[in-house]
Amino acid sequence: MKVLLINGSPRINGNTALALEEMVKAFHEEGVDTEVITIGNQAIRGCIACGTCGQKGQCVFDDAVNEIAPKFEECDGLVLASPVYYASANGTLISFLDRLFYSSRFDKTMKVGGSVVVARRGGLSATFDELNKYFTISGMPVASSQYWNSVHGAAPGEATQDAEGLHTVRTLARNMTFLMKSIALGKEKYGLPAKEPKPFTNFIR
Repeated sequence: MKVLLINGSPRINGNTALALEEMVKAFHEEGVDTEVITIGNQAIRGCIACGTCGQKGQCVFDDAVNEIAPKFEECDGLVLASPVYYASANGTLISFLDRLFYSSRFDKTMKVGGSVVVARRGGLSATFDELNKYFTISGMPVASSQYWNSVHGAAPGEATQDAEGLHTVRTLARNMTFLMKSIALGKEKYGLPAKEPKPFTNFIR
């Protein structure tokens, strides 16, 4: 089992990184391999809807998106973590995710997703919903915890004082592990769910 954790914060050792470190410890206790990649401090532009990925199988912009896509394909679970900016995720992370999910054409069905959001005070639930949408449009089960996966902290290191938030992300890691292992057993015995041709419709003809 392997989980890829994407840190959307531009701060290398900020509270988002701290929350992910807590998850990594829990994953390792469960025997799950992890890799943490920081995206928020990179220069990643948004999608320009050129359609090149449909022909080449990768994004026209050869940056972290194309580098990380194979890691995404190989992993059993994906964690997306972001600080909250104006009740939304970091813009760099969103540009990265838009292009990663759209340009990578491999089947993401039954990879387990989990998201973590970090803020001083508010906007957490809106950001949490925003990140989860990448999973639900891709056939990826969303792992839950015992609360919404949010951690509070402003200055670097303050998240260590949010005992409930850190407990929440540790529980998320353990629940993701259980779900990934259960899905692996199910795939071995039953295979993946059957797929039918997808109709593609527009609201305006």
